[in-house]
Amino acid sequence: MSLIPSFFGGRRSNTFDPFSLDVWDPFKDFPLTNSALSASSFPQENSAFASTRIDWKETPEAHVFKADLPGLKKEEVKVEIEDDRVLQISGERNVEKEDKNDQWHRVERSSGKFMRRFRLPENAKMDQVKAAMENGILTVTVPKEEVKKPQVKTIDISG
Repeated sequence: MSLIPSFFGGRRSNTFDPFSLDVWDPFKDFPLTNSALSASSFPQENSAFASTRIDWKETPEAHVFKADLPGLKKEEVKVEIEDDRVLQISGERNVEKEDKNDQWHRVERSSGKFMRRFRLPENAKMDQVKAAMENGILTVTVPKEEVKKPQVKTIDISG
């Protein structure tokens, strides 16, 4: 599992090589036709950006989501909450304009639309969600309702 091209087989291992030409497609053998995939609002060629990585952690006070969105402005990202406690983070990175005089040697940065959805737990305060974007990192904070501990009332036993 080397990051160096093999001199014997002419192929590289893509296990730890982010620049490998072999792209793993988890849906390659999935029984969907191309017409079903083309009906999707997110084209397959943009699937790398469509799978934007998002961390979700829970603190005692809130659920915190952090998304790496390098090169995007806050105007290009949308954070929405649906009625059934679903947080949706979406946006689009546009393709860089091509100049006829430019000669491209490599294109690895993804472009296109992305969308991620998360069902929030019952304790999420849906009306107090906040989002901030700084240095290409989107942070969405969903405050939690205080967990009410059941009141225990001691009853004296007579007799």
